[in-house]
Amino acid sequence: MFNKILIANRGEIACRVAATCRRLGIRTVAVYSDADADARHVAFCDEAVHIGGPAARDSYLRADHIIEMARATGAQAIHPGYGFLSENEAFAEACAAAGLAFIGPPASAIHAMGSKSAAKQLMEKAAVPLVPGYHGEDQDPALLRREADRIGYPVLLKASAGGGGKGMRVVESGDGFEAALASVKREASASFGDDKVLVEKYLTRPRHIEIQVFADTHGNCVYLFERDCSVQRRHQKVLEEAPAPGMTEDRRRAMGEAAVAAAKAVGYVGAGTVEFIANQDGSFYFMEMNTRLQVEHPVTEMITGQDLVEWQLRVAAGEALPLTQDQLQISGHALEARIYAENPDKQFLPSTGTLRFLRTPPAVQFMRGGDAHGPAGVRIDAGVREGDTISPFYDPMIAKLIVWGRDRDEALARMAQALASYHVVGLSTNVAFLQRLVKSEAFRTADLDTGLIERNQAVLFPPQKSVGIESISLAVAALVERDIRTRHIDAADRNSPWTHAGAWRLNGRDTRTLHFTCGGSKLEVVLKDDTRRSTLIYADQAAPFAYTFNADDIRVDLGTRRTHGQVHVEGDTFHVFTAGRHTVLEWQDPLSHAGESEGEGGKLTAPMPGKVIAVMVEPGSTVTRGTPLLVMEAMKMEHTISAPADGVVSEVLYGVGEQVAEGAQLLAFAVGDTAPA
Repeated sequence: MFNKILIANRGEIACRVAATCRRLGIRTVAVYSDADADARHVAFCDEAVHIGGPAARDSYLRADHIIEMARATGAQAIHPGYGFLSENEAFAEACAAAGLAFIGPPASAIHAMGSKSAAKQLMEKAAVPLVPGYHGEDQDPALLRREADRIGYPVLLKASAGGGGKGMRVVESGDGFEAALASVKREASASFGDDKVLVEKYLTRPRHIEIQVFADTHGNCVYLFERDCSVQRRHQKVLEEAPAPGMTEDRRRAMGEAAVAAAKAVGYVGAGTVEFIANQDGSFYFMEMNTRLQVEHPVTEMITGQDLVEWQLRVAAGEALPLTQDQLQISGHALEARIYAENPDKQFLPSTGTLRFLRTPPAVQFMRGGDAHGPAGVRIDAGVREGDTISPFYDPMIAKLIVWGRDRDEALARMAQALASYHVVGLSTNVAFLQRLVKSEAFRTADLDTGLIERNQAVLFPPQKSVGIESISLAVAALVERDIRTRHIDAADRNSPWTHAGAWRLNGRDTRTLHFTCGGSKLEVVLKDDTRRSTLIYADQAAPFAYTFNADDIRVDLGTRRTHGQVHVEGDTFHVFTAGRHTVLEWQDPLSHAGESEGEGGKLTAPMPGKVIAVMVEPGSTVTRGTPLLVMEAMKMEHTISAPADGVVSEVLYGVGEQVAEGAQLLAFAVGDTAPA
């Protein structure tokens, strides 16, 4: 076994690999960019070395520099994690040439599966079922259009060297083919340095089921069962689970054996995932093979009791697989939710900012074997802490929240509970969206396919609810308590007459009117106090009001009703977390807000930091509502800025190649005007 390894990655996967190494007594070396100097993975490892600027191409993609650092620190092997250099055959070859073990498959296997087109040709020869499509080398746009017409719409355009949902477009008809092809090629070139695409028949209600395979250098190869990854947005996974709901033993065996055959066909070694598109009738087709550890590997660990990173280390060190196929068993059910810094209400646009407040459910940070699922069956794999920043340079993942249950119903209940306890302040997240998703009828009943989110828009994106008295009462309790503490009153002694100094009036009672805003709505609360009791009046409701603090938790009694939650206060902003809901209330202090007026935000602004990659209009252009005006690239994804109404572009403020900040005005636009003759 190795004594020291270098982890050529960042974030949660670097922490995940380091956790296994620490348990096995293996020292770890972290690498970090300028943007990650204070990152969690840097502190988590035994050593750390700086490798360059914040952009991935200047740091985490600098293969030669990473190898140089591995040799300089005395590391014997390099673990690439996933993403970055994990599926780069040249990097695997360079590691071998430098006398370093690459904790991954041989370069030949990466090469064989690195091109989706080549991999499908290989699988076709091996008689593995394939989705009808075109996987050839000829990339003439006219030929690709003819192939799409032959296959029949809808078709899926996919970057041949792609992954992670990048470089993919569904084309519903021939009318939109050329524009979609150009967009896919741009995104593929930017993300993978290769603009080749393949064309496939787009199945209308497919499930995405993948098989975890593992092989060693002694000729052994096994499958560690399946994961269902059907729930996706923008072709990227959101929720994963193992085992797949509704999977029969015969189908599991057939898919597992097909995956093992695919791995053996390329002389595979290490951890890999063979991905299939499955029809509702049970038929399945090979999609691709990922020659690395997958983001969703924890659900497989939870149901098998195995540490897949340990397996990787042992196989890379030349050992045989720890278990045979007959020794592997499924125990219970596991779910993984990817918690992202993103705004689901704005097409899941990534969000950037600082995690000013972070509270998570009780969890074990690492599991091994069947004895470490933890008392609540919850595990969190994270690469960030409170106070860390989610930057625009890398993937906006905050954490992976994984739960285990004896069956799917128990796992669903635990996931709902865990999500309700996951509190973030500082940037937009998908936590509330995930809560709705887990509780939705479609997911609860396992009515799964890759279009689940699109099919359930009304349930998953409901209108904003009005603020309930429970949330208001918690904010009022926090405000009152803050007032008491700022007057240096010892509120712990509830028998002290000075505790009520703020409410007591000679021959009378104190009435206080509080004004809050929430998402633009104005809210009014009246709090009536006397020495005997308090009454809270809100939205035509009146109730007795009393509260108690217990560490971070506030309990409020409203007559016969009781509610509790957490309130994080930042100045006059009250972040209320209760019943799985995050409500942001702005207290309108009559002193500090006197004389202020509301301003209107501008339109046609950058939704996040990024680079302008295309401008489709010029000053004076007359356009109609929805006309594409400009395309931005942010976090390797394209975002099109469209005309909000019929009108005229009066000024283009940025050109192709320019970087823009979040909220920057991109174009000046006059609604309803016409260009001069």
